[in-house]
Amino acid sequence: MEQSYRIKMTDIQKRFAGVHALKGASLQVCAGEIHALIGENGAGKSTLMKILAGAIRKDAGEIWIDGRKTEIQNPRDAHKLGIATIYQEFMLAPDLTVAENIFVENLTSGRKLINWKTLNKSAQELLDNLGFGDIDPAAKVGTLSVAYQQVVEICKSLSQDVKVLILDEPTAVLTFREIEKLFELLVKLKEDGVSIIYISHRLEEIFRLCDQITVMKDGCFVRQVRTDEIHKEQLINLMVGRDLKDIFPKRDKVVMGDKILQVQHLRAGSRVQDVSFDVRAGEVVGFYGLVGAGRTETMRAVFGADPVESGKILWFGEEVRFKNPLQAVKRGLGMVPEDRKKQGLVLEQSIEMNTTITSMKKVQNRARVFSKRKEEDFTKEVLESIHTKYASVYDRVSQLSGGNQQKVALAKWLAARSKCIIFDEPTRGVDVGAKTEIYNCINQLAAQGIGIIMISSEMPELMGMSDQVIVMRQGKVTGKIMKNEFSENNLIRLAMGGA
Repeated sequence: MEQSYRIKMTDIQKRFAGVHALKGASLQVCAGEIHALIGENGAGKSTLMKILAGAIRKDAGEIWIDGRKTEIQNPRDAHKLGIATIYQEFMLAPDLTVAENIFVENLTSGRKLINWKTLNKSAQELLDNLGFGDIDPAAKVGTLSVAYQQVVEICKSLSQDVKVLILDEPTAVLTFREIEKLFELLVKLKEDGVSIIYISHRLEEIFRLCDQITVMKDGCFVRQVRTDEIHKEQLINLMVGRDLKDIFPKRDKVVMGDKILQVQHLRAGSRVQDVSFDVRAGEVVGFYGLVGAGRTETMRAVFGADPVESGKILWFGEEVRFKNPLQAVKRGLGMVPEDRKKQGLVLEQSIEMNTTITSMKKVQNRARVFSKRKEEDFTKEVLESIHTKYASVYDRVSQLSGGNQQKVALAKWLAARSKCIIFDEPTRGVDVGAKTEIYNCINQLAAQGIGIIMISSEMPELMGMSDQVIVMRQGKVTGKIMKNEFSENNLIRLAMGGA
């Protein structure tokens, strides 16, 4: 029976400091199959894959590879079995070249000296096969964009004799064109007999690409099903354990107030050439555009993180020019950045510190002395309002799942009572259930009269949440679309420069 599967994992158990991360998880993947592994953040997907990759050891259970029972003690064992993993955090050396990173485990090919010409030629062939021949094999990886670094990571895995390729949110940093190339490559690998385990929260990708789906919840196996035998709504129900009648919760009553923020003909570097928009109290303003359109750069300039060259920024009718983010925060402007790990959180500090860092005055007693008890109670109150899962407020943020890390990044702005909050890709890397909770939170903030700016690359998300969408292309606003005009065609047309 086992020989019909490339991978068979049964009754896998794993505990971390008393937390039962895996409670009998199972997975069965055939050769030449693209197999989706899905579930909410904290469901155990990453833990199960780290066990398969040899990054951590299982406590109990069995692993069969090509019909043979095996013990994977470390990454070297996994590599010998032909198992390669591409994590969200790349395993690359930024000061080495592209070619050196790709062949880091076999630089000399058994010789005493490195043949640089052969090494670069082999790297170029791999890059050409991927459709990224414009990447220079001699360039240092640290000089490449994040998207190109991921391509190097994929090439690094393919340089080995790969039988099983594990991909964790592989399209999160890629453009539409790059995603298409990736999909073409994965289909080719599938046809060559490679088993691909595909972890993603983007259900549209799963239904387009994958043959089978395994659903996990709370560390347990829920169900394995063929992609063509299930609908999106049924899959969501399996993931979250409850009905989601509406992924994008409706706001009961939209009441907009005065203008909080007005940006007029803003210029800030090559990515921000002429940007104008307004945000009213209680309004959700979406921003859409292709990669490089300048959405994030615009918001960084408004927030004081990047210098403004020209144009006006009005805050409650008063012209301002924030020289740094601290000035913006003091006036009531908050920003949840796209890269929560590097810019939105202090990962090795406590959940409590990350939550109250923008609102220290609120955790002082009447004598203006810091109160540990008040800080703890305040932190719990804020986190509870957005249904954050954690063991203790004193735990490090790095110990949380990706979805709960995002909630903590949001919590500090809730604690600060911001008047306007910029959300840059607020649900990237977050599961369906956590997305809905974040959407509910955004709606609650808008209902309280807080202005919301939401940058997103997901058109359904923008159309489901926004009152209007500003579309950008090459640093300029190409159009503003109101709710009654929302359509994917309108958004794409303006994003690509159509009239």
